[in-house]
Amino acid sequence: MFVDQVKIYVKGGDGGNGMVAFRREKYVPNGGPAGGDGGNGANVVFEVEEGLRTLMDFRYQRHFKAPRGEHGMSKNMHGKNAKDMIVKVPPGTVVTDDETGEVIADLVEHGQQAIIARGGRGGRGNSRFATPANPAPEISENGEPGIERNITLELKLLADVGLVGFPSVGKSTLLSVVTAAKPKIAAYHFTTLVPNLGMVETEDGRSFVMADLPGLIEGAHEGTGLGHQFLRHIERTRVIVHVLDMSGMEGRDPYEDYVTINNELKEYNLRLTERPEIIVANKMDMPEAEKNLEEFKKQIDKDAVIFPVSALTQSGLRDLLFAIADKVAETPEFPLDHEEEDLSVNRVMYRHEKQAAEFVISRGPDGAFELTGSKIEKLFKMTDFTREASIRRFARQLRSMGVDEALRERGAENGDVVRLLDYEFEFVE
Repeated sequence: MFVDQVKIYVKGGDGGNGMVAFRREKYVPNGGPAGGDGGNGANVVFEVEEGLRTLMDFRYQRHFKAPRGEHGMSKNMHGKNAKDMIVKVPPGTVVTDDETGEVIADLVEHGQQAIIARGGRGGRGNSRFATPANPAPEISENGEPGIERNITLELKLLADVGLVGFPSVGKSTLLSVVTAAKPKIAAYHFTTLVPNLGMVETEDGRSFVMADLPGLIEGAHEGTGLGHQFLRHIERTRVIVHVLDMSGMEGRDPYEDYVTINNELKEYNLRLTERPEIIVANKMDMPEAEKNLEEFKKQIDKDAVIFPVSALTQSGLRDLLFAIADKVAETPEFPLDHEEEDLSVNRVMYRHEKQAAEFVISRGPDGAFELTGSKIEKLFKMTDFTREASIRRFARQLRSMGVDEALRERGAENGDVVRLLDYEFEFVE
């Protein structure tokens, strides 16, 4: 099965917890704190594997959670950092954040890597909190939680040439003749349900990758038919080969087909009109084909290059393949919209984004005050509530952030319930 779009969940590893420990050695009075830091959590890293062709593996595993770092130990021993989690993806994979719609990575070349979810840093041990005023602190941090996100993987085939056209115009037959690919061929619409790839080699030793894409119909860019699922694969191609049925067997006009398909490509992505195009007049072995071709030439732009061929009898294919190879050789790769146009120029992009609030106060259905916000939730998760000193430190942090004052302004009184994540506290004046 060909799978070219999946949604998955990834989470970086949490950092290891710091430790509270003290030196207790003979002949060493007042040894002091000796709690080590926790290790860093692992990143979730996507790496391109050239041998993969689809996202099939992600249908069976949709959750990727990296291991956490080791906890700190006594004698100031640092916990071990976790080893990154490497996930293999096929070339041409675009990774998008579901929540923001931002493109996280566009993975094209073999061995290319991108960090999709970063692991958290390790928590600090009590050695880090020693000061002249408090030389023996009983404070340590829990590890920072790793980044978690829902992402969409979208595969865009890395083909040099894309075959486009209405259903049953002979795209699959053409691919099967010029390559070793074995696509399903039958005399009904939408025989091709998935894109097929094939390697073409010309007589003079040049080669390129050709993709046969499922038939497009009018309204494909809006989701009509099957073609809308595969229009994304045309974005990567350098040359578009437009296959037309000149026989008129289906009762359609070749010129109308040509205009309709070009309009669908334009509506899907205006940049597809920049691609060089080669027109293939297929099924020239049929009786009405010559007459239809003459009519077609009168209606189309005079500069357009048309190759009359018959995929069934294999006539005219040699010249067609030479012409495609020439076009591929002289056409540079087209970057996607989010890709940098000129890689030789270093650019810095400044984004003026409104700073997110450190915390938000709301009222729950039971009247309790609810605290939310990424910073305050991270502080909570990194606090060790089994130790009184850590609890007092967390209270000081909330006070310095202005939480106490904000609660008073919202009408909080002594004894009111304050909820943070799944935990409840009592507001004390």
